[in-house]
Amino acid sequence: MILVLTLSALLILFCIAFQDFKERKVYWFLFPSLGLNLSVLYFSTVPVVEIFWLNILLNSLIISLVLLSIFLVTKILFKKPFLDYSFGLGDLLFFYAMALGFPTITFIVLFANALLFAFIVFLVLKKYQKIKTVPLAGLMSIFLFLVLSISIFIQEPSLYTY
Repeated sequence: MILVLTLSALLILFCIAFQDFKERKVYWFLFPSLGLNLSVLYFSTVPVVEIFWLNILLNSLIISLVLLSIFLVTKILFKKPFLDYSFGLGDLLFFYAMALGFPTITFIVLFANALLFAFIVFLVLKKYQKIKTVPLAGLMSIFLFLVLSISIFIQEPSLYTY
């Protein structure tokens, strides 16, 4: 079952990355599908249900604080619109979908590294792209795709160890 869920998550991540790079628009239903898939995958590894809910709550709180910070900087400092100008709705939905799938410490490490990966790849690829916006959800999907792919073959340490 875990392998099927992982392969399903990989397929969804591929679709998100493909659509984000191709059109900078991703079908909205992919994000709840990813969130549900990742949360079921994580839930199947947790010995205590309360730990699952606590980690989901903490991860969501972290994402909310990050988004609040970005919102305030965008609105107050730069005086620009937030959604669909500085930050895409798909990126926001991807953040929350990712928050549903991992223990808090793993989530923080994956989230930070996914952002770093997206930043570095965008810097390298920006001169080759016609559209100058960052496909953040797509780049983070590629990162998570790589991590989940590797986790299929390397079982220890597990992504779900906390």
